[in-house]
Amino acid sequence: MRTFSTVALLLLTNVIAMGQSSNPAPPSDANRGGVPPVTASAAKIAPLELSVEATLAAAHEKLEHGDPQEAIAMLEKLAASAGASAKGVQHELGIAYYRTGKLLSAEQAFAHAIDEDPKDMESVQMRGLSLYRLGRPEAAIPFLERVRQWTPNANADANYVLGLCYLNSQRFDDARLAFANQFAIPPNSGPAYLLVGKMLMQANLPEAAAEAAKKALELTPKLPLAHLLLGEFYLFKSDTGQALREFEQEREINPANPAVYDRLGDVYTRSGQYEQAQEALAKAISLDTSSTGPFIQMGKVLLRRNDPQTSLLYLQHAEKMDPGNYMTHTLLGQAYRGLGREEEAKKEIDIASKIHAAEQFKLQPAQ
Repeated sequence: MRTFSTVALLLLTNVIAMGQSSNPAPPSDANRGGVPPVTASAAKIAPLELSVEATLAAAHEKLEHGDPQEAIAMLEKLAASAGASAKGVQHELGIAYYRTGKLLSAEQAFAHAIDEDPKDMESVQMRGLSLYRLGRPEAAIPFLERVRQWTPNANADANYVLGLCYLNSQRFDDARLAFANQFAIPPNSGPAYLLVGKMLMQANLPEAAAEAAKKALELTPKLPLAHLLLGEFYLFKSDTGQALREFEQEREINPANPAVYDRLGDVYTRSGQYEQAQEALAKAISLDTSSTGPFIQMGKVLLRRNDPQTSLLYLQHAEKMDPGNYMTHTLLGQAYRGLGREEEAKKEIDIASKIHAAEQFKLQPAQ
């Protein structure tokens, strides 16, 4: 927390010293001991400056202890009354606005704070973050680049968001450099290309992600996870044959990775090779019992193999791990129906429908 009391004390001392030099008074019995008098000009200035600092300190305390609305009210009043003399108010207002989701007001406040102090690194960074969250990644880039120039390795969040801004602007090489800085890896290495490929896939840019993964393998042929990323790309493109080849190459490089067997199980299921799918998913579960995906997939495969009883065991386990997954409840309904337990089947189908409807509602754009 900022030491406002120390700042106020230093400010008061400076004001008194300035008043003494500009308007000296003759010594009196009260000040013959060497204590300088408080002049009329100092008496007028000091209370205002102390009021600004005291209000800033109180507003900061409110903000840090869960009362941002009261902090905003105090800071807005201070900005209106003190105007240009209220140094630091716009910075603090920007933080308060940002924390309460008032991004447009936050961006404007940080702009004013930067006008007051162009070296206010936090305001520069927060303005960039505000612009990104406002859906203006290209406008955010110059501010986040300034932060990186000042402190290249100091803030992982700024590098990450800068990388996302570059992705949105189709500046993929710049994005790779930003993510490489965040993860402290050589920017022209295979791992750096794999890293940006992963980010591209998450950003729903699969074609660019595949190109990055290929470049990663060109630089580092035995790089773990690169074939996995390519396999996911081909699976996305419904090219199960090429996806299978990529996942098999990943298995050779990285045989202890449960995700490989999970994806192999998916490919085999799509191809109707249920026995191979069951074998692959059993390996995935053996390596990782904390992921619901292989349990759900195993339940589906066992239903296709006309074994609803065993399917039920896997699906019930998946439901305990993640009760909000509508696919699990859909498959549970099918398993109960296969066992002739119609009442339980209907209950699961109803739950699945409600969960699915709620998810679709969340995806609808705001009016």
